[in-house]
Amino acid sequence: MRFKTLTLTDFAISVSDYLRRNGIQVVLSGGACVSIYTDNKYMSDDLDLVLLSSEEQKKTKALILALGFVEKGRYFCHADSNFFLDFLPPPLSVGNEPVKQISEIRKGKRILKLLSPTDCVKDRLAAYYHWNDKQALEQAVLVCRDQSVDLAEVRRWSAAEGMAEKFEIFKRRLSRNP
Repeated sequence: MRFKTLTLTDFAISVSDYLRRNGIQVVLSGGACVSIYTDNKYMSDDLDLVLLSSEEQKKTKALILALGFVEKGRYFCHADSNFFLDFLPPPLSVGNEPVKQISEIRKGKRILKLLSPTDCVKDRLAAYYHWNDKQALEQAVLVCRDQSVDLAEVRRWSAAEGMAEKFEIFKRRLSRNP
């Protein structure tokens, strides 16, 4: 595979579809989802791919190494790419709740599974809520401005996370002009 000229979306689709064709199911999460949903208003250089089965970790590693990636700590890098991969163990969740809806991007027969815009916002808010990551707060705002997001669901989830007060900070930030 030639990676150098691929956009983040095409790179994610290529890697995800390669794994899917070899029996490995992954879902894209993290900042790469923000990049995709905001047409690169936020640009990520890493792809957080959540494995849907813990039994597939060794097979995943072997498949990725076979593509010419090299392992550097917990990441996989390729000399022909500006992006790197991070494989996260299951379960696929945002905060303390499992993800219920997975979105897809299709290009021809190739498929990329990724968090829905609403779960992408929850994922970014989880980083803000639990680690006070202000950049993640801004990423959540960007996604809300570019995508249809169920804010009632985000409010419900935030309360379940014990973060109703921080949700109000998010809402105030969202209501400000860009």
